[in-house]
Amino acid sequence: MKKHVARFVLGALCVVLMLGHAGQVWQIPFVTALEAYLYDARLRLTMPETLDQRVVIVDIDEKSLGEVGRWPWGRNVMAELVRRLTEQYQASVIGFDVVFAEPDASSGLQVLEAIGRQQLKDNPEYQRTVRDLRPQLDYDQLFADTLRGQPVVLGFYFSGKNTQQTGILPPPALAAQAFAGRAVSFVSWDGFGGNLPKFQQAAAGGGHFNPLVEPDGVYRRVPMLVEFHGEYYEALSLAVLRTLLGADELRPGPLENGQRVEWLDLIAAQGSVRIPVDEHVAALIPYRGVERSFVYISAVDVLKGRASAEQLAGRIVLVGTTAPGLMDLRATPVGGAYPGVEVHANLIAGMLDNNIKRQPGYLPAAEIFQLILIGGLLVVFLPLLSPIRAMLLAMTSLASVLAFNLWLWHSFNWVMPVAATIFLLIVLYGLNMTWSYFVESRSKRQFAELFGQYVPPELVDEMAKNPESYSMEGRNAELTVLFADIRGFTALSEGMDPKTLTRLINVYLGVMTDVIRANRGTLDKYIGDAIMAFWGAPLSDPENARHAVLTALSMQKALAAQAESFRARGWPALEIGIGINTGMMTVGDMGSPVRKAYTVMGDAVNLASRLEGITKAYGVGIVVGEATRARISDISFRELDRVKVKGKDEPVSIFEPLGLSAELSAATLDELALWHHALQLYRAREWELAGLQIYNLQQRAPGCRLYALYAEHIVAQREEPPNSLWNGVTTYQTK
Repeated sequence: MKKHVARFVLGALCVVLMLGHAGQVWQIPFVTALEAYLYDARLRLTMPETLDQRVVIVDIDEKSLGEVGRWPWGRNVMAELVRRLTEQYQASVIGFDVVFAEPDASSGLQVLEAIGRQQLKDNPEYQRTVRDLRPQLDYDQLFADTLRGQPVVLGFYFSGKNTQQTGILPPPALAAQAFAGRAVSFVSWDGFGGNLPKFQQAAAGGGHFNPLVEPDGVYRRVPMLVEFHGEYYEALSLAVLRTLLGADELRPGPLENGQRVEWLDLIAAQGSVRIPVDEHVAALIPYRGVERSFVYISAVDVLKGRASAEQLAGRIVLVGTTAPGLMDLRATPVGGAYPGVEVHANLIAGMLDNNIKRQPGYLPAAEIFQLILIGGLLVVFLPLLSPIRAMLLAMTSLASVLAFNLWLWHSFNWVMPVAATIFLLIVLYGLNMTWSYFVESRSKRQFAELFGQYVPPELVDEMAKNPESYSMEGRNAELTVLFADIRGFTALSEGMDPKTLTRLINVYLGVMTDVIRANRGTLDKYIGDAIMAFWGAPLSDPENARHAVLTALSMQKALAAQAESFRARGWPALEIGIGINTGMMTVGDMGSPVRKAYTVMGDAVNLASRLEGITKAYGVGIVVGEATRARISDISFRELDRVKVKGKDEPVSIFEPLGLSAELSAATLDELALWHHALQLYRAREWELAGLQIYNLQQRAPGCRLYALYAEHIVAQREEPPNSLWNGVTTYQTK
């Protein structure tokens, strides 16, 4: 036991560190970010992903803007929209996810009245005409009259940046005395943007649409009540539900034994609805699925009476926008460009279904107990166990924590914090394993002599820490292999003398080899001017696909950086094609007694070689297989095609890596989205639309071989349409 004292102490310090985070004595940003990630993962894992027809979104979309005109629309149009929804389609309640903050001057009434006060003030006939026209041209009054007596809830927003106040606020949901003497941590604001008084006074209610934006910019919760100048205003979703149920009373609870609100009760004649809230009186958004988990109807179809009455009758209607230009797309756990109006729809559905997740006030204490239990177990037993048994204990503990957490999530709707416990478990296990490595003796020299002749020296030191895990014997493993070849090398070699060619190739191979080694690659061999390398053996690399792609991108950059040096020496600029593929391969020491090499073989290796051969056909420097693409999340790829190469019966999707997603410009990402849409249209045989999209892309990148290639394909398909068996696959007979 004495020899393990140091590990006991270090482990205990790790437990104390996590306890401080759980108790909010201090915050560890990584653990906070991990908690958010794990919450999103649980949410996505358990979403019903079904269409909810109770809430209908009347969408001010691109189609509506195209037919009605640019936003904002005249209040006469909005009045017609409300009239249609209430009278013709019999909607139960309408919520507006827009603000009507300014008067409507589109009718010209103000101009006519100004003329009547000035140039024509003495013209009785003109005055009479204007007076007769006023009811028809006062669009604001028309809209207000339409709202009056209807179940319409208007939206507004609060602002924390300044104290500017426009329009008016609806009556508060709760008066100031509701929380007298309580230190509830409400979200507070300094200013607001409300609706014109005549609109808000005519409407049945109003609610804010301010979310609580997390540090990572993701929308996970909405404050159900916010404080403004000592009064408390409800969220749009809550106001819509109150109007629907005819609930006059909103009761917070419990407050008797604490300073936080645990839930809000809507008291209605037909029953009550309980809404769990957190310490900021905010509710977690119960996303049902990805975008369009609710019925969407274009606003113009409602205006022109083309919408289905069956879809709208008796439904909760939210009026909002998905048009990109109107800036109501949000980052959420289920999508990076999620319509803001659908956030409210999810909250309404969650309140009706009573499935909003809870974070009771006692959960922090429960997390602390969990940390003490799991941390104490690992601190005591990990130093005493063998590596295998220590791994089993750590894995069992991890599985138990995750299973318990998911059980609470599913059975009780509890969001139990789990990131600190998982992080502690990983740190304690890693600490003990690292300690074991340092205290155990190694025969590093012998190991290096065995592998040093086959493996890059920089990897030998890492492998020597655990030599029993490595063998030269053949085995099957999932690896990633890379082939790189100089384009036009035959013509290049014919135009240069042997000495110059040798110097050029040596410089080129040296630069490329340095890049491969810097990215943990195993250099397999040189095949003339070609290079073969692989990742994942002999040193295991869970991110072998990612490292291989990053290597390829770095190789292209390194070659471009050498262009000036080559030009100064009178050498031609080089272009290379790179093919990458991931899959099961046989790896080991292969050869004859005379000569052996540590190399890889298999169908996946052959495919990588084929992919390198077709890079020129698409005008790209790098082509990767679909298996490689599927294992990488932080690199953006452009899908090129689905191809059937020589020697393979099944087609594979091929991709071009563009770079790390975080480093790409908005213009590049926009062009990428347009390209993938064009490819989708092409495969769907929408030749006209695909051709138009390709044309627009060519205007952005006139010299792009890929766009030109598909433009040629589309012309050919138009002239001679493919048969019914066509699936968009390109077959290469020689590659």
